[in-house]
Amino acid sequence: MSRYRERIYGQYVAAASAPLAPETLAGLEPRRGVLARLIADHFPPSREARILEVGCGHGALLHFARQAGYTNIAGVDGSTAQVEAAGRLGIPGVRHGDLLAALKAEPDSSLDAVVAYDVIEHLTKDELLDLTDAVHRVLRPGGRWIIHAPNGLSPFVGVMRYGDLTHEQAFTPESLTQLFLACGFREASFHEDPPAARGLKSLVRALLWRVVRAVMRLALVVETGIPDYRVFTINLIAVAVK
Repeated sequence: MSRYRERIYGQYVAAASAPLAPETLAGLEPRRGVLARLIADHFPPSREARILEVGCGHGALLHFARQAGYTNIAGVDGSTAQVEAAGRLGIPGVRHGDLLAALKAEPDSSLDAVVAYDVIEHLTKDELLDLTDAVHRVLRPGGRWIIHAPNGLSPFVGVMRYGDLTHEQAFTPESLTQLFLACGFREASFHEDPPAARGLKSLVRALLWRVVRAVMRLALVVETGIPDYRVFTINLIAVAVK
């Protein structure tokens, strides 16, 4: 581990500008909309699917996935503080460990899905190649790698790319397609991550986002002459299929 990583990751939770984990499960509710949508739209349809989340933090996604009926899902995270937070929240299945080592411990073609939510932007390109190869190996044919990461196409990408000292890069559908095809995945799809409407305030945000998105799409078409860029949110969702 590099000197800066040792220092920053060692204080990652303590040095955060806002708490990374809530005190109670009720504190997860503001995230329900976007995480429940991710689960509904991109998780395998079978509730018995075997799923591993790498870099799961304090387990928010695991919590909502179990509420959606998924019974065979677990997570691993390299932060002791985050794993301890999951324990305080009563979220089971979160263990401490190195992400790559956790994947290497899985048999070939043994998982239906791997989730990396806000993870790959922390990796160098060489580290990302190693992780992608490891994910491809453990997925069953037809299995999916679900990714949430900073979107290099967003005009506000700097908010995410430079909002954390440990972020190494941002991505576009084109750059991730290069990665996936080079590592043996057969196809991929890319999706936006807009505000989720779960109340009046979030509904207004969701509606205003559509207006803002239309303006950004028009500006890009004027600039490039290419009408088919569709991912403008600060973060994107990628689903690569083995």
